[in-house]
Amino acid sequence: MRCLIQRVKSASVTIDGKMTGNIGPGILVFVCATTHDNKQITTKIAKKVANLRIFSDSNGKMNHSIADVQGEILVVSQFTLAADLSRGNRPGFSNAARNPLAEELYLYFIEVLKDMGFNVETGEFGAEMEVSLVNDGPVTIWAEINQ
Repeated sequence: MRCLIQRVKSASVTIDGKMTGNIGPGILVFVCATTHDNKQITTKIAKKVANLRIFSDSNGKMNHSIADVQGEILVVSQFTLAADLSRGNRPGFSNAARNPLAEELYLYFIEVLKDMGFNVETGEFGAEMEVSLVNDGPVTIWAEINQ
C-alpha cells in the first residue's frame, strides 16, 4: 500500500461543487492500494501514518504525531500513486488494485484510523475530486509497505 502524507494547515475535497471533506491542522493522506495488498498491510501502514512524528515540538524538532497535536486527517483515494514510469512517457497503472479490493482496502484504512480515535474526513472512492490544501512546512512523506 502506498500513501503520500502531507502536513497541512487546512485541506478540503470537493466533488461536483460540494465539499465532502474539510479539515483544519493535520494531515492529508492520499492512499493507493496495490495488487498485493491486504488488510494486514493496510493496518500496518495506517498505524505507521498515525504514529509518524512529523509535527514540531517546542524546540522546532519534528517530534510529535498527529495524536500528540490532536490534528485531523483527510483521506483521499489516489490510484495514480501506483504509476509505473519505466516504459515510455505514459504512466501504467497495472500495479493498482482493482475493485472490489481497492475500495475495500481504502475504506478499511479509514476504519483503522477512526478506530484509533481520529477525526477522519474523506473524499469519495473513484470520484473526480478537487483537493485543496495549505501545506505546513511543507512536509511531504512517501510511505509504502509491501508486506
